[in-house]
Parts: sequence; C-alpha cells; structure tokens
Amino acid sequence: MGEQESDKFNFPLEEEKILDFWNEIKAFQECLNQSKKKPSYTFYDGPPFATGLPHYGHILAGTIKDVVTRYAHQKGYHVERRFGWDCHGLPVEYEIDKDLKIKGPQDVMKLGIDKYNDECRKIVMRYSHDWERIVSRLGRWIDFKNGYKTLDANFMESVWWVFKQLFQKGMVYKSCKVMPFSTSCSTPLSNFESGQNYQDVIDPAVIVSFPLEEDPTTSLLAWTTTPWTLPSNMALCVNANSTYVKVQDKKNDCFYILMEPLLSSLYKSEDMYIVVERYKGESLRGKRYTPLFPYFIEHKAKGAFQVLTDDYVSEDSGTGIVHQAPYFGEDDYRVCLAAGIIQRDQELICPVDETGRFTKPVEDFLGQHVKDADKNIIKALKEKGRLIQDAQLKHSYPFCWRSQTPLIYKAVPSWFVKVEFLQEQLLENNKQTYWVPEFVKEKRFANWLRDARDWAISRNRYWGTPIPLWVSEDGKEIVCVGSKAELQELAGLTSEIKDLHRESIDHITIPSKRPGMPPLKRISEVFDCWFESGSMPYAQAHYPFEGKDKFESCFPADFIAEGIDQTRGWFYTLLVLSTALFKRPPFKNLIVNGLVLASDGQKMSKSKKNYPDPMKVVEKYGADALRLYLIDSPVVRGENLKFKEDGVKEIVKNVLLPWLNAYKFFEQNSCRFELKECQQFLYDEDTMQTPKNIMDRWILSFTESLLQFVRQEMGAYRLYTVVPRLIKFVDQLNNWYIKMNRPRMKGEYGSEDCVNSLQVLFRVLFTMIRMMAPFTPFFTEWLYQRLRPIIKGYPGDKQTASVHYLMMPEPRISFIDKNIEESVSRLQSVLELGRIIRERKILPLKTPLREVVVIHREQSVLDKIRKLERYVCDELNVKSLTLTTDKSKYGVCLTAKPDHKVLGARLKGSFESVSKKIKELTDEQLQQFVRDKEMVLAGEKITTEEIRIFYSFSGDTSKEMSNRFEANSEGDLLVLLDISQDKSLKDEGVARELKTLVQHFRKKMKLVPSDIVTVLYEIKEDDGYLSEIFDRFKSSIEEDTKTPLRPYTLQVKKSKIVGEEVQQLKLTSATLRLVLIKGDATDLSSEMPRRKKPPVGYVNVVLCNGSDQRRGTVLLQESVDGPMIDTSVLSKEAAGVFGLWGRKVRLFFSTGEAVNCDSASLNGKTIYATVGPQKFHPHMALEEEEEEPFSDYCEFKREGKVNYLLLENPVGCKIPSEIISKLKTGN
Repeated sequence: MGEQESDKFNFPLEEEKILDFWNEIKAFQECLNQSKKKPSYTFYDGPPFATGLPHYGHILAGTIKDVVTRYAHQKGYHVERRFGWDCHGLPVEYEIDKDLKIKGPQDVMKLGIDKYNDECRKIVMRYSHDWERIVSRLGRWIDFKNGYKTLDANFMESVWWVFKQLFQKGMVYKSCKVMPFSTSCSTPLSNFESGQNYQDVIDPAVIVSFPLEEDPTTSLLAWTTTPWTLPSNMALCVNANSTYVKVQDKKNDCFYILMEPLLSSLYKSEDMYIVVERYKGESLRGKRYTPLFPYFIEHKAKGAFQVLTDDYVSEDSGTGIVHQAPYFGEDDYRVCLAAGIIQRDQELICPVDETGRFTKPVEDFLGQHVKDADKNIIKALKEKGRLIQDAQLKHSYPFCWRSQTPLIYKAVPSWFVKVEFLQEQLLENNKQTYWVPEFVKEKRFANWLRDARDWAISRNRYWGTPIPLWVSEDGKEIVCVGSKAELQELAGLTSEIKDLHRESIDHITIPSKRPGMPPLKRISEVFDCWFESGSMPYAQAHYPFEGKDKFESCFPADFIAEGIDQTRGWFYTLLVLSTALFKRPPFKNLIVNGLVLASDGQKMSKSKKNYPDPMKVVEKYGADALRLYLIDSPVVRGENLKFKEDGVKEIVKNVLLPWLNAYKFFEQNSCRFELKECQQFLYDEDTMQTPKNIMDRWILSFTESLLQFVRQEMGAYRLYTVVPRLIKFVDQLNNWYIKMNRPRMKGEYGSEDCVNSLQVLFRVLFTMIRMMAPFTPFFTEWLYQRLRPIIKGYPGDKQTASVHYLMMPEPRISFIDKNIEESVSRLQSVLELGRIIRERKILPLKTPLREVVVIHREQSVLDKIRKLERYVCDELNVKSLTLTTDKSKYGVCLTAKPDHKVLGARLKGSFESVSKKIKELTDEQLQQFVRDKEMVLAGEKITTEEIRIFYSFSGDTSKEMSNRFEANSEGDLLVLLDISQDKSLKDEGVARELKTLVQHFRKKMKLVPSDIVTVLYEIKEDDGYLSEIFDRFKSSIEEDTKTPLRPYTLQVKKSKIVGEEVQQLKLTSATLRLVLIKGDATDLSSEMPRRKKPPVGYVNVVLCNGSDQRRGTVLLQESVDGPMIDTSVLSKEAAGVFGLWGRKVRLFFSTGEAVNCDSASLNGKTIYATVGPQKFHPHMALEEEEEEPFSDYCEFKREGKVNYLLLENPVGCKIPSEIISKLKTGN
C-alpha cells in the first residue's frame, strides 16, 4: 500500500539530510564561486561574544541576516558573508576573574598580565565549535573559516590605524569625568553601555539636615538615594528661581528650609508645620553650613560647604536641595567646578577604589563596599542627630551588563574621543541611511545622536587592544602609533612584532625627541571593546594595510542588522567612527529587530528556566519552522516578541504541512498521469503559455503578483510584510486552487486539461520555492530536489544543483490579470459567507441545497462572480446561482441594535438616547454605515464594533422568505442561502456523505490514488433507505472515489483485508460497515459466498489427525438466552462432530493447549483437536483463521424457543434438506 509522506514527514530529520547534501556538494562555497564575477553586495556581521552559546536574540538576528543575504544572491550579487568574533573585554575577563577568584587589579598584577591574558586566550573561543554547529543547523550560510577575530594582530593593527586618524584630527584627549563605573569589573563604562541594563531596585531614600553656620537652629534639608556619597559632600545646590520656605516643625520645634512645592515629601499634612518665611533660592546662595563628616574639612578654605545654585535642581522629587559630591555625580562635578570648589587639574577627592570600597580618609567605613556601607552611614547620621527621614524608594537603576551588579558614578581619569562637535554631521549621515523600522532611526537613534557625549574609550583592563599612546613622564610628549611597522621603527626594533596585546608591547619604549629625557612608555589602558566593534568594517579587512581598493569600492556596507539594544551600541559606534574618518555613514540599509522575551513577557533567564532550549525546539519542529515563526512576528518591526513554542508548532501545522501536501498532491497526480498516458511529465518554463481555465489564470496571476510584491518589499527590507503574504499564499494554493481543481488534476475532464492544470501547479510550486528559499532554506531545497528532474535542462547541470544557486525569477507580466484576481476574491467572499451560513444552521457541506442568491448593487461585480458560477455551485453544494442587484425583490433589509456591553460601557449616561437613534436607522442608512464603518449619532461617533446588525425579511412574503433563506453579508455583498430541504436533496446529501466516508477511509488507510482496492459494505437498517441510496448512487460514488463498491456477501481472506470501520451515518439512522480489501472487484470472483455468524456462541474446530485435517463447528448455546456449554463438554462435542465418540480428544489454540478456558472467551475462535497420543504442533495451524463459522446454519422453533442447527458439520457432511424442512415446520 502507498502512504502519504506528509503523515510521517519528519522535518528535523529531513533538514539534517539536507545539511549533509549541502556539505557533500559544498553548496555555500559553490554559491560564492558562481557569483564571484557579479557586483558585490557588502554585509557586515556584528561580532557576538564567544563566551556563551547562541540565544534567541542571536538566532533572530542571524535569521534576518541570512534571509537578506540569500535574497541578495538571488538578485544577482556576490555576497561575502564572514562571521565575526568579539574576543576582548569584560565578558572574557569577568569569566576569568570568577574562575581565578580575582577581586581587583592587585590580584592581576600579582598573577602577571601575561598569565592573565593567557587564561583569557584559552577560553575566548570556548564555544566556537558549538556556535558553528548551531548556526549551520539553523540554515545560515556564513563563512566561519575566514571569519574575523578582534584578537587577531591584523584586526588590532587596523584599530590602531583608526585611532591614529582620530588623534591626528585632534579628536583625542584625556580628562577626568564622572562616569558609570562597574565595581565588580573595576572599570568605567560608556554612557551607551550603562544604558543597556536598567533594573528596578529598592534603595534607601534619606533626608539629612545641614545646620546653617549663621543660625544653627535652622537646617537645610537635602534628600538622596545614595547615602554612601554623603561622606564626600562638598556643597549643597538649590534652584535660584524656585520658592523655598523656612518652616517650624510642630513636633520637635526645629526649623527647616526646603522647596515649598516639595513640603509633602516630609509632611503628610499642613497641620504638622508652620511656615515662618518664604524666599527665592537665590537668597540662599553662599550660605555656609556644618558638614556631616570631618573627612575633607580642609577644603572649607577653598569654598566647600556652602549653598550653590543651578537650574538642574527640579521640583520633581526630594526636598529641592541637592547635596553635592563632585566626584560621584556629573551635575555635582559641573556645579562645583563652576563655583571653584574643585579644579580640573587637582587631585581627585574620591575616597572609593576600583572595587567600590572606601579608602582613607573615610576611616569610619574603611574597606566597606559603598552599597554595603549605606546602612552604617545612615546609622551614623542618626547617632549624630542629622537623619530627618529614613525611607525607601523603588526606582529604575543602571546595572553592569556583564556582572549584573549596580553601577556607581565615579570620577575616573580617561581618554576620550570628541563626539559632541560631530552632532550635526552624525545627524546628517543618519539621514542618508535607511532603517526598518524607520521610527527607531527618526526617534530613538536620532535623539541619542542629539545628546551625543564625548566617548570614553579607555578601560583600566588587560585583555583588549592596547591604546597606542606612548607618553613621557611629564606628559608633554605624546606619540600615537598607527601600525606594527611604525612601532618597530620608532622603538628601533629589529625583530617583527607579531602580537599587539599588553604582554607583548608594554615593555617597548620609544626614545624621547628631547635630549636627556627618559624614553616614552605606553599608557596602561586598553580600548573599550565597543571601539573595536565600531572599527570592524576596516579591521576585518585589515584596512588600509591590505585590499585598500576593494574596501573603498564596497564601503559603506549595503546592509547590517542587529537588535534594538544596539541602537546605543554597535550602530552608534559604527556611525561615530565612519563619520569621523570618512564623513560618510558606515551602512546604507539596516534592519532593527526587537527583543525576544519569555512567554510571560519577562526577560529570558537561564536561572528561571522560563524559555525552551532553542536547539530542542529545532529538534522537535525543525529550523525552518523556527525561522518562519521569528520572521513572522512583531520582533522584525522593532517590537518585542513573547516567545511561545506553540507558535513554532503552528507554523508546521498551518504552513509547512499544507505546503508539503500541495507537493504530494502534484506528485501523486503527475505519476498517475504518466502511468495512464504512458508519457513523461516535463516542465519547460520558456514554453509555458497563458492557460484558458480561469482558475489556472487566477493562480498564475496571484503568483506573479506575489512575486512582484516580494521583490518590491524585499528591496525595501520589509521582511515583516513579505512573510505574512507568503504564508497566506500557501493557504490560497491549498484551500482554494488545489481544492477547487482536484477533479481536473485527477484527469476527470480529460488528459489535456489534466496536463495543463498540472503544468500550472508545477510552475506555482517552482516559483514559490524560489521566493521562499531565503526564508525556509531546508524545505525549499527538499522540494526542489524532487522537482528538478522534471524541469527541462536542469538535471545534470551543476549550475542548478541547489535551489540556492537559482536567481529570483522576474515576474511574468503577461500572466498578471487583476480582473481575474478580483473575480476570485469576490468568489472567495461568496463562498466564505455561504459556509458561515451553513455552520450557523448546522448544515454540513455534503448536504445539497437548492439555491444561493448573491446581491450587489454593482452589476460589474456580479458579472465577475458569474464567470465562476460552476465553482460557486460546486463549493457550496447548491443546484443554482442567482445574481441580482435588486435587494427589494427578496424583501431583505438591515436592522440594528446597540451592543449594550461595548457601547453602554463607553457612553454611560448618553447610551439611552444613542440606542434609540440606532434602532431608528433605515436600511439605506445602515448600508451606508456598513460601507463607511462609522457614523455620528446624537453627537457620538459610533463604529461597527459597537452595533449589532441583523438581516430580516419584510413584505407580503416575509414569512415564506425567512423560512426559506438565511442571509449573511460582507460590505456591499449580500448572500442568501436557500436552506429548505426535500427528499431528493436529502438523498443526494446521503450519497455525498457515503462518498466522503469512502474517501476518508482511503486516507485513513494511507492509500494513494494508484493503489488498487475494493470496498465491501454491509448495511444494518430497518427501512431499507440506505440500501436504496447505494443502488441509485453507487456508480457515481465509484467514479468520484475511483474505488469499486461491493456488498459484503463473500468470504475474504484476512490477508487481503487492509482495514475496516463501522460508521453511524449522520443523515440516516443506519449503520454502515466498510471493509477495504486489496485488489480490483474482479479479483473477488473466486471467493466463496460469505457465511453469516449465528446469534449464539460458536467455536470452529480443526481435527489434526495425521495428514487428515477436517473442519467442523460446535455451537456453544442452543438458543440466544441459553447457557454456554461447559469446557469439559466441549471436547466431547468436538469428538462427536467428527464421529469420534468415546475417544479422548485434546483441544489446543495455535499457541498452546486450551485448558481451564471460559467457554464465552472461545466464542468465534478456532481451536485444534487431536486424538489419543497425537500431539499438536504450531505448523498444523491454519495459515489464516476464519472469523465466520465453517458451516452455515438455519433457525427452527422448539417449545416456543428459537434454536439453531448447523447445515454442514463437519464440512462436507450436509444434513439432508428433508430433515431441515421438518425441523422448520415442526414436524
């Protein structure tokens, strides 16, 4: 028997086979070889860190990149695709610090930078093989062998070159700035790094008193959420233009000063205080106060511990008085610097080390981590009587993106690249780029550029590209090195520099140009790894040291793609460096994807295990399903996706399986055509002509229109519009074109129409796999390898060995007919409306109906539907179609009622007046409302979601019409379905149900059209109705199902039975038994008439006595309600059947001796009898045991009871007819 492959198709397994096929033919390499003389399409791959395995974010971005670059190849471009690895920076160092229990810089120096970096180098590519395996399994074609690594000397050298260009342009400087600082990683972070990982936390929120020197009874009140900064307090700041009040606290009689609008931050009601005085903040300027701690009291002479003013102080929160710790806050630093309290070149007042622990002179909290010290500082303030309020605040706070620990803001001497002066040029270059979605470019990214700050590029770390600055001890001489050769020359080295990491170059000095001065030494810092990734376009090509002309001809890149979190990361650094170097944007086109979240909307977390393992999902459903699910989601529009595994499963069910079934349908019927017509089915794309059949023309037009759309939208990088249309196309192909044209493709309308329809279906499938190849690379390859042998000129051609070598086809404009597309669209609307009516009235599609009426005010629309009349009648199973513009002829009109739940909730008090207006609307007004989808009633805008519209019949025939027709509509299109029934329609419905049962039975048995079988049927009914239907419609059922039907009256060997089932028909009370057997009906001519089973229990007995093997039957009951004979009696009865009275007979099953058996369990079975010492052996068993008794039986009455007599027992020994006659007559 044949079996539909779709029923057992294993997508993941078939994808593994395709991977082997690609490896065997070196598909990716061959793809590049075939295109190497074509124009280049440049793609930059943003480098991931190799210290972890790919997650859904990587898979999503990788899929987007793969789709676009595959499509670019299909459009005739040469697309180099090199994988990149981000090997330096915190991700690697953080892992080593954990492994080696390194707590700070002193531990690294004790170990040695060379040993530390060796440890980093060991783990940096820890997961590289896993990445290559996983990325390849997901169907992404990218070059790992020639991929770039940021640790390679050539890459690092190009980074040096980039930096030197900036240095020579005067864009590099050193300064002390307050920056986000990771105490766990002992390094500052850039502004865009610190913005990557905000988390909700609960921090202390305290109000502290600062008594005025001029009046110690009056205190200024400052509010802070960082108590650990209070030991470093140097000033207070107020807003000069805001109103401040001096109040007397009624509870403690103390006097406090704070901003008037923020009194509620301290007092719950006005009864708790008395306002003594009001004044502007300007009047507080210069007032001095008593510091909280004595650690920096010497700075009082320099202006510390006084009130300053600045506009950044707001009325949003706190007390309106902000405490200033100048080396722990950007605004604090700026305000104190402007006031002269600190100087740019002075020693930092920063008693916190790189690990976030207090240092001298903060003796009271020495060695404590600042966050841990908060509670001890609060305790100390309370003891000093300076703590006014101790509360908590839940707010969003920046965390280190690598260590997941809170950042602090801390003044750090750093090297900076000037960015602020580039703002206008950055914005202008941004305008020259194309982003999908555009709002990320215009809003989020542009806003970030407008606020661009100078970029801190130095990190006080070890595993990274060293900043190539050699500086004299007095800082007056600085040399920036831009290459290995330059360093060798300047340092006077004779040996080649092969590595540029710290351990290889830190010892190298450059002689000073000033006589007698010591040599210049390299500064200790390394580059921020974002500087490396921003340099990637140049460094991956070793520009300008190699391939200079090639790079410059391909710059900027045609395409890049990453997640929305890179808006302040990679996208930004790329643009800053390309603008600074070349005054050009680094890329032309960019797709920004959103974030993939867990199903509950939370961030995916390994510890929480709130998401399925990506590779387990691939193992269950396949990579194509995962790719389609991700691409067909809001995440490609820059929005977030709540990942649900069921969504991947639905792609298999609703897209891939129907697509596979479309191919299998073609395969089965093309094979059937070849067998029947004895000719090979071949497809020649060049000779394909416009077909005559309207449905063929429609699907070709629909396909070519889709091809136009795909090319247009892919050209605009709008993947989110393409995939839904491609998925919809699978539905159009299966549920409309194939479903409505099955008889044609099965040859029911002749050979010519059959081959024409199959040619059309082939073209559609072939066009479809080329359109879908970038999205579902595995399944399109699987399909193509099965279609390829049929395509003229393709077999044996290396250029066509893979679907991914083929170009995207050009739309064939001559096939596009928008009128036909509109006609079929109208047809689909009519059919959908009719099907809904059937569902509403519980009328199965197999039940034929008399008429469908389609009403539309435009005759041109009705004319389009008339062209497809046959399909309307066939698909709705109606006898006739009536088309009219005259709605009044049927007396149908619209009425409306308000949706109380929806409209009532919105309108509340005005609902009654609007409700009355709705009920008064005329048919004409409601028709207009349906077209416009909204109206204004009683001053309120009403939409179609808020009104329930009904159809009713009016006039003299309203009752008749309402009983006969059921209505449904969509816009201006109205469908009336005649739901009345009579016997002839019922008969046809039952016949159609029988046809469906046979078809489903064949499908259930996994048969294909070429399988030759027969269906035997047995009917149990009281009225003979179903038997009559079989007699009348048998030939048409056989024709439609291509299956002979025969009454189940013959014995059939079990080996010939494929399967059987019993069905209770919906439209009758009859029960139908169907038995499907192998072979044509003519094969049944040798079968014996089928014996009926008696109503009483029976057992078949086979006598095994040497070579003699006789057959008989023992009745286990005399009558239906009579008792079963005992097992001990059974052996005697068996002996009697064969005339062996008084002989010892033993009974066996085919598997062993039948002892201690319940007689009822033997009913319908076959047992074997031996005589005397004769033993039974399994080889004596029948090859096939029969279910029916070996003998027919007759009924006779005795003493008022029906009894049963076997007519031939044993087989061959018939009871004389006269005896039977006497029994039946009671004589």
